[in-house]
Amino acid sequence: MTLPVDFWEKLSDAFTRADAPDVTFTELLLTLVIAAGLSVPRRSWRYFGLLATATHEMGHAVAAVLSGQRLSGIRLRLDHSGTTTTYSRSKRASAWSCFWGYPVPAIVGATFVWCGFSGWGPAAVVSGGFALAASLLFLRNLAGLLITSAGIACILLLVLLVPEAFLGHVSVILGLALLVAAVRDLVKLAHVHLRRRERLASSDAYLLWRATAVPSAVWIVLFAALVAGSWLWAWQPISTVLSRGA
Repeated sequence: MTLPVDFWEKLSDAFTRADAPDVTFTELLLTLVIAAGLSVPRRSWRYFGLLATATHEMGHAVAAVLSGQRLSGIRLRLDHSGTTTTYSRSKRASAWSCFWGYPVPAIVGATFVWCGFSGWGPAAVVSGGFALAASLLFLRNLAGLLITSAGIACILLLVLLVPEAFLGHVSVILGLALLVAAVRDLVKLAHVHLRRRERLASSDAYLLWRATAVPSAVWIVLFAALVAGSWLWAWQPISTVLSRGA
């Protein structure tokens, strides 16, 4: 099946800055409710959390490639776990790629929010689709292929069906949902270290302690600092709209 010509036009047009959306107070509240609906209830989190996991693992993968490591493959699982396998002779490079998992959904989320408010929402959404498509080259299990293909299909439908004027709102919704997802994953990580210590082998903070001798608590604090910084960055345009409606 070939995609219609206007679809390719929409893809190319997405990378041209559009007029910044005039988000009203009511629209923002609705956006916040939808974002929370994606990432807070257990039923919706069962599905949206898979996108957060994919973003987490792509953070590891990109950091590995940028630090000169060999990327062997990415595995995503339906229980929201994932594994990125890399090879490196440098412990520093390995620690570097191991670190960039938990902060990345928050950073990507804040970027989506900023893009949505500044007229680059369509570019953010389409770029997310391209990133997912690129990750297909490195996926090594069926669940990962299904999860990523579903994400790409959703983005294709958004580009085809949602008017460009509203893609900025979509970008903000996805960004906020990823920011909430980053907090959820941090809470889950802390729970593993405090109450589920039999699962420490799956913790990035634990793996970083093994690689660097720096305590896991320090790494968790650094994760939290980057997530908090991402929230602060994303909150700037949101607070502007809230102040207008107050």
